[in-house]
Amino acid sequence: MAAKKPAAPAAAAAAPKAPAAKAIPTVTLKQLAAGLAETHELSKRAAEAILNDLVDTVTKRLKKGDKIRLTGLGILQVRARPARMGRNPATGEAIKIKASKKVAFRPAKELKEAV
Repeated sequence: MAAKKPAAPAAAAAAPKAPAAKAIPTVTLKQLAAGLAETHELSKRAAEAILNDLVDTVTKRLKKGDKIRLTGLGILQVRARPARMGRNPATGEAIKIKASKKVAFRPAKELKEAV
């Protein structure tokens, strides 16, 4: 017969856990619309429609290759990423990463100072 291991003391089982990482709150488009609706005496539906149209317009303009400057917020633009060589972290094997596009955001001076 195998010998039983002694049970862990109750104090060890109730040891304090490490503090959980503080969750960063996420603000949704719906929440932004609700805030705009209150501030500007609009219906929530109208504010949501305006913000959704803004997102659609920004997306279309970025697809065309335009640069979007939002005064006080920053600049959105599409940047080309060239093809490059990378490594598979699991095997160390060299792999070719193909060229792609990405959306880049450069914050405005006012935003940087406010944060």
